[in-house]
Amino acid sequence: MLKTSFFKSIHVKFVLIYILLILLAMQIIGLYFSEQLEETLRNNFNDSVRDRMEIIEFSVREEMIRNRTEEDLTIEQSLRSVLTNFDSGDINEIRVVDNRYRILGTSLGENQSLVGQRSTDDQIRRSIIGETLLEQTYVDGSLEERVWVRTLPITAVGGEMLGTLYVKAEVENVYDQMDTINSILAGGTAIALVITAVLGILVAQTISRPIADMRRQAQAMAKGNFSRKVRVYSEDEIGQLARAFNHLTNRLQESQQSTESERRKLASVLANMTDGVLSTDRRGRIILINEPALQLLNVSRETVINRPVTTVLGLDEAYTFEDLIDMRDAITLDISSHDQATLLRTTFSVIQKETGFVNGLIAVLHDNTEQEKIDIERREFVANVSHELRTPLTTMRSYLEALADGAWQDPDLAPNFLNVTQTETERMIRLVNDLLKLSKMDSSEADLSREMVEFGVFFNRIIDRFEMSKSQNVSFERKVPKSQYFVEIDTDKLTQVIDNIISNALKYSPEGGKVRFSVREKEGELLVSISDEGMGIPKENVERIFDRFYRVDRARSRAMGGTGLGLAISKEMINAHGGKIWAESRYGKGTSIYFTLPYEIDDGGEWD
Repeated sequence: MLKTSFFKSIHVKFVLIYILLILLAMQIIGLYFSEQLEETLRNNFNDSVRDRMEIIEFSVREEMIRNRTEEDLTIEQSLRSVLTNFDSGDINEIRVVDNRYRILGTSLGENQSLVGQRSTDDQIRRSIIGETLLEQTYVDGSLEERVWVRTLPITAVGGEMLGTLYVKAEVENVYDQMDTINSILAGGTAIALVITAVLGILVAQTISRPIADMRRQAQAMAKGNFSRKVRVYSEDEIGQLARAFNHLTNRLQESQQSTESERRKLASVLANMTDGVLSTDRRGRIILINEPALQLLNVSRETVINRPVTTVLGLDEAYTFEDLIDMRDAITLDISSHDQATLLRTTFSVIQKETGFVNGLIAVLHDNTEQEKIDIERREFVANVSHELRTPLTTMRSYLEALADGAWQDPDLAPNFLNVTQTETERMIRLVNDLLKLSKMDSSEADLSREMVEFGVFFNRIIDRFEMSKSQNVSFERKVPKSQYFVEIDTDKLTQVIDNIISNALKYSPEGGKVRFSVREKEGELLVSISDEGMGIPKENVERIFDRFYRVDRARSRAMGGTGLGLAISKEMINAHGGKIWAESRYGKGTSIYFTLPYEIDDGGEWD
């Protein structure tokens, strides 16, 4: 590095700047001195007037409390003599007012006509009433000068209020003196500012010009322009700084090109990943997160950046950042809400330097909700099928063992045992058939043999069949419109759906109950409802009655021969027809099953 000469050194330039700052400080001190001098002069003037007022107040009080004879002068004459002796150039007027607001005397000859009259001055009245000392400065309109008015209460030895002493003094001389001093200070300040400005411009140019060039270069670099260079004006430290800045520009250009290339690669990888990825710094705070991770965690980028990863992932109670660094196995995060269940399989990878220093952590989030749900449903399905098959098989084995032990020879027991065995066999056949139907629906192998039918006729035919064959004392109530609604359906499968719903309604209806049937148009679809007056379903179980093998009352349902698959099959079939099915129930009041179907209104054409 080249050695800088003394006169080119930036230190000399800084010394000049300090000298100018000292000069400026002197001007500030001068202003402060002027302000303090003004306050001192004003205080001295006020103190001088106050001291004289105390002397006047003593003389006036003595005159006011003196016992007078006929030969003595009147109080007005005595006070006039007293006030005349105390009159001076800076006091314009002195008045004495008694406690009844009557002017007893004044030092101003032209105001002698006011003696004996009542005073209307507000300050005098307030001083007498409040027995307080009052001071006020204002501009006299007649003199166009500032005056200082002071009222001093006059009290006897016993505390009796005798009146007040009113003094008006001219303070304009104080301000005239300060104006003269301020003019001198202003002139000196102006000369100092001119000298400071000239020297500042000369010195600042040698420093500010290269710095301004570097500033413009820095702004260009911030916009990605690395082509321009900083001009070198001198060989001092600033000149060397300019050369170093140009060298830095070249290195930054190379680094920026390399970083931009890597950034594009990383952005492309992160953008096209289906899994969520987030990265932290060495303190465990998130510095990078891709869009899939934001969607999986249901957060915004602004709320997670620079926050601890353990807090964002909800692990701060179970793990620390150091625990995650040593973590080798994946963690399942349960971030489920009231509306949606979400399980994330999270794996952690440490970012380390070659020296082993930990720079941060990378977390990969994979949505494992569906897989976990499938595993749970598979386990529940296997358990339910095993349970449903074990019950009839256990019963059959018990009865067959009894028959093998000789019960077949008993004419009373044998037919009953064989009948039970046949009933359980038929129940298993129904269960297997229902499972096969569901399997076909799940694998989309169930082809629908659609045909166009008038739904009112089709629905009434099914209701008539149940009304003729029902064994309970249950009445039917229909609200099927006379308008013709044509639906394209698989009549066999939809008949199975309606049969299943009506069978459940009859099964759970009490004696003397009523089953209601309704068909109406709603929002471009055909809404069908079948309601009973049975025991109903608890609110927390309503949404689950369409699950496979789900029963609200398992013991009663199994006793009535149900497999727990009827409504599940109905749901799959309604969905295959493009409709929806749901239930509404009030516990102890009854249950209503609703389903919708797309339809076409009769436009007057002919249908075969």
